[in-house]
Amino acid sequence: MGEMEDERTSQAGQLFENFVQATTCKGTLQAFSVLCRQLELNPSDHRGFYSSLKAAVTYWKAKGLWGKLDKRVSHKEYSKGKACVDTRCLIIGGGPCGFRTAIELALLGAKVVVIEKRDTFSRNNVLHLWPYTIQDLRDLGAKKFYGKFCAGSIDHISIRQLQLMLLKIALIVGVEVHVNMEFAKLLEPPEDQGTDGPGWRVEVRPADHPISDYEFDVIIGADGRRSTLDGFKRKEFRGKLAIAITANFVNRNTTAEAKVEEISGVAFIFNQKFFLELKEETGIDLENIVYYKDNTHYFVMTAKKQSLLDKGVIINDYIETERLLASDNVNQEALLSYAREAADFGTNYQLPSLDYAINHYGQPDVAMFDFTCMYASENAALVREKSGHQLLVALVGDSLLEPFWPMGTGCARGFLAAFDTAWMIKGWAQGKGPLDLLSERESIYRLLPQTTAENISKNFEQYTIDPATRYPNLNSTCVRPHQVRHLYINGEQDLSSLERSGPTGRSVNISRRESEVRPSRLLLWCQKQTQGYRGVDVTDLTSSWRSGLALCALIHRQRPDLIDFDSLNETDCAKNNQLAFDMAEREFGIQPVTTGKEMNAERGPDKLIMVLYLSKFYEMFHNSPQSVAGRAFHTCKTLPLLYPKVDKKLEDNDNKKRKKASSHLEELMSNQSAPPVGKREEQKENKVRSMATQLLARFEENAPSCGVRRQSESEADKPVSLDMTENLRFAKPKSQPTPPPPKPKWQVCSASWERAVIPHHSQSHAATSMRKEFPLGLGGSDICHFCKKRVYIMERLSAEGYFFHRECFRCNICGCTLRLGGHAFDSNQATFYCKLHFSQRKISSRHRRGEVMLIHFIKQMWSTNKSVSYTV
Repeated sequence: MGEMEDERTSQAGQLFENFVQATTCKGTLQAFSVLCRQLELNPSDHRGFYSSLKAAVTYWKAKGLWGKLDKRVSHKEYSKGKACVDTRCLIIGGGPCGFRTAIELALLGAKVVVIEKRDTFSRNNVLHLWPYTIQDLRDLGAKKFYGKFCAGSIDHISIRQLQLMLLKIALIVGVEVHVNMEFAKLLEPPEDQGTDGPGWRVEVRPADHPISDYEFDVIIGADGRRSTLDGFKRKEFRGKLAIAITANFVNRNTTAEAKVEEISGVAFIFNQKFFLELKEETGIDLENIVYYKDNTHYFVMTAKKQSLLDKGVIINDYIETERLLASDNVNQEALLSYAREAADFGTNYQLPSLDYAINHYGQPDVAMFDFTCMYASENAALVREKSGHQLLVALVGDSLLEPFWPMGTGCARGFLAAFDTAWMIKGWAQGKGPLDLLSERESIYRLLPQTTAENISKNFEQYTIDPATRYPNLNSTCVRPHQVRHLYINGEQDLSSLERSGPTGRSVNISRRESEVRPSRLLLWCQKQTQGYRGVDVTDLTSSWRSGLALCALIHRQRPDLIDFDSLNETDCAKNNQLAFDMAEREFGIQPVTTGKEMNAERGPDKLIMVLYLSKFYEMFHNSPQSVAGRAFHTCKTLPLLYPKVDKKLEDNDNKKRKKASSHLEELMSNQSAPPVGKREEQKENKVRSMATQLLARFEENAPSCGVRRQSESEADKPVSLDMTENLRFAKPKSQPTPPPPKPKWQVCSASWERAVIPHHSQSHAATSMRKEFPLGLGGSDICHFCKKRVYIMERLSAEGYFFHRECFRCNICGCTLRLGGHAFDSNQATFYCKLHFSQRKISSRHRRGEVMLIHFIKQMWSTNKSVSYTV
């Protein structure tokens, strides 16, 4: 009897090991099917499957995995797997975010079905992982499935390897997975039936699959940017052209290949010699290049358009990006040669062979695209009701918010959205009202576009699906229920009976046409606002603003009491501009983007900067009456991406309210202020950094700000917790100087491609002070960490969450100029060093500690017996 039991245990262990070691999607599903059949397990029993599998497979390797998963299952949010009992969920798409969402829902006790139209995982591209993502996957037992997962300093993984890992975990926790199946459309419940009749179903291909008969309570779109679910409008955000090339070469895992060092990131501005030699030797002109070694040799680079034209990669030069990069305008053979040459040179010709890996189309795995274009859904969820049946519909992953390529945000923000969605579904299963549910989800969604590796909570081990464990300054009520009425679709016009909180307000649904501030519309509006003012003739968004009169006129039109326009001297351009900048910052919270003196420079103001700056005036005032003296504003409209307008009516003669409103407006606009776009000189040299900054500036400009909380004058000295800020920070009252917030790593270190493109795990260490975790500042202009003078976004650099002038960035000991990415930082003293003197600092610190201890000892002895003399 004992021998038979041992044999069964050994067989179970071997079957489970075959499942764990499977290297393909089809192989994994086949091994799982054999495992269930041999061990007589029923995978359709989603509630008890994990427990049954754990009881059947008891060999030592599996026990380590069970320990990891048991710890996750024990989270109180899952209510021991009973939080979402009887909730039936369909997830469309088997990408990393789809499977990650499925795992959370299964742990909540829901019946989860995932459909994927392919049966192979063939995406070779490599994902950068934020520190919390690494921790999350480790807690799910990632290393049990992929031993090399984030070993040492590695902080990346191929998409297909990540998919494979998450598929296995999903199957273990009871998720039902179907491949070679495509979602076609939603099928409404039949009319004229009671609640006992059939509910919401889906039409799939092939049509005769049993899934067609399933009824669902929740449907989640995780099928990428071309999401097939209706009801979700999308916005496009685009910067100036920057062309990226990705290439995957076969990794044969030889000793020679293993010796080749990865290129975490190198950009032109920081290694000009490398790129100039590359251009001279090969004719290839790049802005930057990254090389990661994974299942493939993965290269990503940003190429200059002229170089691609000269090398024959791009056939004809078109202004329109779509035509420029269209397949019929790209010489594929030339592209293959271009990427191979760049990879060969970048690795100093050390890779023995550069044979292209094959993608899922059966073609060499190389791609060229414009990475400055991305999409975002205007809303994260909606509820449909028909014939007494309600359906919750949501988006995750690229369907919700397309990642910004230089930041490596896809997986990180995708997982956060998966947790947020699971939290919403838990509330849905527990009977939370549709409008309350949707308003909370949209409030949390507002945080997602601004989330970086630096501004989320640092206690990764405490992360759960509860948003409060992940977002430091969470306000889950900044979108009110009446503002999401349009997301509750039940075919009725009058939804007043559903509303239980507050008066009816304008719908938060902002149309595409209304929400975009195009330069042409901005120019027209500025012309109307400044018409009739002496010396002002606005014909463009650059030179017309150089004298400063146009800016002063713009402010005077809204607040005549702020500027005595008739006293302005047209020839004193610097003074006029500085006056306008100061007034806009003080009264409206619109941060200056440069100085008055810079505006008067011979080259004139930069168009992009002026568009970003003037758009703040447009968004604040374009709905307000013109030329109303003594009135701050009538309507403050948040920037688009879905979110509601915030109406604030101020009493003309009520100074107390005016004072509050001004303070609140500063906070509001601090969230909307554009992030830095780098030095003009650096923009010329480093197009990728400039493009990345420009697009994120536009994206964060379009990101919403939450409703502003009123604060009493008695609270003026307390930190103000904002509902949503650009970087989830605490803000000080406007009367106090405000240090700067840290920027996303790619933006901060325009300074190193390592940070310029993909932030490093090693650089995202836990915050050591309140300033690091809850950074302060408004983001438009700040104080230099070194000289304590003001530093504007046009001239500043940043590292470790501090802003400074380039010329001020010096070693604290020897005074030598430091290079971003090549510096050392003492977080306790907030001091920067060159690497040579940082080690000396450590030695001297030990000496100082010894001296302090000795002095402390002497003082103690002296206080004990003052009659005794001691000599040091």
